[in-house]
Amino acid sequence: MESALSIKGQATIPKAIRDHLHLQPGDRIKFFVHPDGSVVILPKVPTSKLRGIVKPPRRASLADMESAIADGAINGKQHTRRR
Repeated sequence: MESALSIKGQATIPKAIRDHLHLQPGDRIKFFVHPDGSVVILPKVPTSKLRGIVKPPRRASLADMESAIADGAINGKQHTRRR
């Protein structure tokens, strides 16, 4: 695929590439130039599109915590706290 450069230095991204990158009018893109001279184009994802990707941690009730403590005391299980 190829695209011509306009007098203003603008080029049209071919439709197949826009579809592959899920680009819509007004979307922003980033250009990365590698040391070997190759160029990579990636969509710049707005933070609003990231909402919901990471699930919030499950909240434990007091009864759940007491049960886990009792289970650990009985079975000798040791858990490390994740951060």
